[in-house]
Amino acid sequence: MDLFDAWGTGPQGLPEVRPGAPLAVRMRPRTLEEVVGQRHLLEPGSPLRRLLAPVSGEPGPAAPSSVVLWGPPGTGKTTLAYLIALTSGRRFVELSAVTAGVKEVREVIEDARRRLATGEAETVLFVDEVHRFSKSQQDVLLPSVENRWLTLVAATTENPSFSVNAPLLSRSLLLTLHPLSDDDVRVLVARAIADARGFGGTVALTDEAADRLVRLAGADARKALSILEAAVGAVLEGRDVGPRPEDPAVIDVSTVERAIDVAAVHYDRAGDQHYDVASAFIKSMRGSDVDAALHYLARMIAAGEDPRFIARRIVIAAAEDVGMADPTALQTAVAAAQAVAFIGMPEARIILAEAVVHLATAPKSNASYLAIDAALADVRAGRTGPVPSDLRDSHYAGAERLGHGQGYRYAHDEPHGIATQQYLPDELQGTRYYHPGPRGLEREIGPRLERIRRILAGTDGDNKPHGGVHGPGETAPGPEA
Repeated sequence: MDLFDAWGTGPQGLPEVRPGAPLAVRMRPRTLEEVVGQRHLLEPGSPLRRLLAPVSGEPGPAAPSSVVLWGPPGTGKTTLAYLIALTSGRRFVELSAVTAGVKEVREVIEDARRRLATGEAETVLFVDEVHRFSKSQQDVLLPSVENRWLTLVAATTENPSFSVNAPLLSRSLLLTLHPLSDDDVRVLVARAIADARGFGGTVALTDEAADRLVRLAGADARKALSILEAAVGAVLEGRDVGPRPEDPAVIDVSTVERAIDVAAVHYDRAGDQHYDVASAFIKSMRGSDVDAALHYLARMIAAGEDPRFIARRIVIAAAEDVGMADPTALQTAVAAAQAVAFIGMPEARIILAEAVVHLATAPKSNASYLAIDAALADVRAGRTGPVPSDLRDSHYAGAERLGHGQGYRYAHDEPHGIATQQYLPDELQGTRYYHPGPRGLEREIGPRLERIRRILAGTDGDNKPHGGVHGPGETAPGPEA
């Protein structure tokens, strides 16, 4: 029997492909040879190959009882699930995590167990968008996976580490699907134009239109075929094309652009795309690439990201990555966060952009970030020690008797405004946490800080006032101060 004939409502339960079905459904691969991309998963002897092999009952390498297919939209997750059932002879059942509940999952499991007990075909349960299943729904699947009552194929566009329960994930083989290349998408588009399941050569794409369609598809096979279908509809509208037209209808760039207004933003606020784009956003500001930072900002805005989330990341970046190299960056970031909350979208995009430009173009220093982490590491390691007695609180009864506060030197009474005395506990004396960098304001802070540290240690050797220990533009007070 032809494989395409089996792709219907036969005993395997595979969905029927009607003549009027969407192009992406009609063009779904019927054999493994038609699969485009994902060659890393289809090597001979691979777990996926074993799942695709016909069920023979003979000894051999055991196929996994559960697989999680993780990859971007339109990379072939559903196709692979269909092929597992089709080529292995297993019965196919599909559930969408958007609409199915615990009751439906239990019914499928019980039916699969009954079929096994009566010698009928094994069941492949395909759960699309498994990340939308609740914890209780995912937990229901555990016994069936563990006891091999069925073969679970779960598909997700979200990182399973965040979206799939650990017990289910630990019992499953995780297979990562890669985005399709531009050449992969071109192959699929060309096949749809030529194949009888598609348009049978009744249309043709110009090279420029093909380039535009591939770019708009963004490595998503389903989207590429949907755009093509819309473009064909646009170019054939009002034109009487017979089954054997003398000349195919030509689709140009303008036709493709009429078929779709704008490419969808590949970004999901609830999943790993959220983390990936936010991470790239932060790293672009840190790396001083203002154009890349604005690009990722635009992706988050276009995807409807909460502007308060973006503003919080900017505030963190101002302190972590710019720091004292340009202290005004934090002022800009905080002001932007307050303005975003006050103004709201769409005008808030301008405020966010201004803050991003400031941070991306500012001199960078993570010295403050490293300093507090180093200090925390010492504290957590138990390197503390008692507070020096002259720094202790002396404003309570009995403090004087204990010697607290005795010998304390008031910094404002010193000629430099800096009192030579010990501030750190004995165990940490001489420890240096803050190391100013060579950029921005820290270029001036560095030499000043070294002089301050010498004065604190009593090794400066100069009791006269010195302007070098004061901030830019300040003058040292006279000896009478």
